[in-house]
Amino acid sequence: MIVDDGNSAGVASKPTLQDASSNDMSRWNPPWKVWIFIAFTLLIIAIVRTTNITADHAVDNVITASLAFLAICTWVSWFSFYSRHALWVRMLPIAFFVLSVTAFFILNRIDHVSGDLIPVFARRSSFHPDQLLPLPARPTDSDDQNGPDFTSNTANDFPQFLGPNRTAKIDGIELSKDWEQAKPEQIWKQPIGAGWSAFSAVNGYAVTMEQRGPSELTTCYDLKTGKIQWSHATPARYQNKLGGIGPRSTPTVDKGKIYSIGVTGQLKCLNGKDGTVIWEKNIPVEVGSTAAEDRDAIYYGRSNSPLIVDDLLVVSGGGTAEKGFHSLLAYDKETGEEVWRGGTDQISYSSPSLTEICGVRQILIVNEQTVSGHDPHTGKLLWSHAWPGNNLSNSSSSQAVVIGPDKILLSKGYGTGAMLLQISHSRDDQWSADRVWDKHNVLRTKFANVVSKDAHAFGLSDGILQCVEIATGRTKWKKGRYGHGQILLVGDKIIVLAENGTVHLVAANPKKFEELGKFKAIEGISWNNLCLYGPYLLVRNSEQAACFKLPIQ
Repeated sequence: MIVDDGNSAGVASKPTLQDASSNDMSRWNPPWKVWIFIAFTLLIIAIVRTTNITADHAVDNVITASLAFLAICTWVSWFSFYSRHALWVRMLPIAFFVLSVTAFFILNRIDHVSGDLIPVFARRSSFHPDQLLPLPARPTDSDDQNGPDFTSNTANDFPQFLGPNRTAKIDGIELSKDWEQAKPEQIWKQPIGAGWSAFSAVNGYAVTMEQRGPSELTTCYDLKTGKIQWSHATPARYQNKLGGIGPRSTPTVDKGKIYSIGVTGQLKCLNGKDGTVIWEKNIPVEVGSTAAEDRDAIYYGRSNSPLIVDDLLVVSGGGTAEKGFHSLLAYDKETGEEVWRGGTDQISYSSPSLTEICGVRQILIVNEQTVSGHDPHTGKLLWSHAWPGNNLSNSSSSQAVVIGPDKILLSKGYGTGAMLLQISHSRDDQWSADRVWDKHNVLRTKFANVVSKDAHAFGLSDGILQCVEIATGRTKWKKGRYGHGQILLVGDKIIVLAENGTVHLVAANPKKFEELGKFKAIEGISWNNLCLYGPYLLVRNSEQAACFKLPIQ
């Protein structure tokens, strides 16, 4: 007789508690290959976030989000298709993911993005703030019948984009370096229409451009009260998820007239007293481009501010590859009659400036793929140098900065960095431009501009304030995370408008970074340039505008 003791080879033993626990855990734990893939993905994310390998925070954010999404999808895919749970359990992650994402985007929309491509969401049913603002009322009989006086000049005037000389520099004012004892005083703060235009200020009045609903406005404000004096409306509305809403260029004030360019290229010469039109031009039509072609070529909208050169008004042109490009157009500033065209390069988002290089007065302009100098009387090309770019993916917005008598400093974001050029002019009137240095890790300005002082340049490099020795391109310091804001050099101090709407005061000291003070000025993403009229600082973004009186030392 054979006795079966339960351990015979052909008889299975009962599962133990330990076996059941191990079996349950295997249902939840992916195989080692999945873990290795997820770990490798997280390692790449860590490298991207800590080394700045792409030289662009926006690209870092896109890569991080993409890899994190891939890691999550990998685990969900394993659980849903290869784990040993019941089918209905395995389908739960996919169902939850699809339903939650669908519900979120049914209720919300991407309203806009930050300079680092971080999306900002809003309720899908909500209006943009500019759509809730009424068009400004016309002045009443009780208002000043003479209107604002833009014909009189003062020592404090800030009449155009980036100030009197279009260099983002103001001299003759010494700001207090102690904002604790003498605090900046808020004069007014109020809503404003959308757009990235800055203020220009002359004789106590300030002008800017803004979007209110379906109308693009050029508006005039009393600088001390914030009260609108007049507005001129053009039926146009520009909206882009990446670029935002509204006009981008800053009006120019000259001898009682206001010159403004809308985001679609509507050039207006307005009477400074009441905003009535003196003359106007449609720049895309002038260069033989349709509205659709202009939108495709200048994807984020025209942001070039008009420039006064003697009796001329000079603007960036544009065009198409089939009909030709026109870098610059010049008009008689009184009549609007065309005087000349200059250059054959497509325009960028930069603005022309009047300067002197090698002792020769000229117009300096950063185009889509070049930087060039032009004769101010004829538009003739004097010299040109390659500055690669693309108006969609690698755009040029920053101004070229003239260094000394014969050098030019270029800067841009998207991982490009900065370049120093040596400009030469021979006795037989031959021009040349040669590269001195070119570095991708310095002055990676995106929307901001560079200022120079005492052989050093200061700029927001991918959102961090950086000081660079101009002769060598060597970084002296890089500190202060301000985002993609704007800067203005005032004497030996730098006013920084951070991307979050906070105003900072930083010493323009190449030896060390020193922040002297700060205060919260406005709410929302702030990409607009600054305007300083004497001690009065005008700041704005796409939702708010404010005036502060800064303490003077």
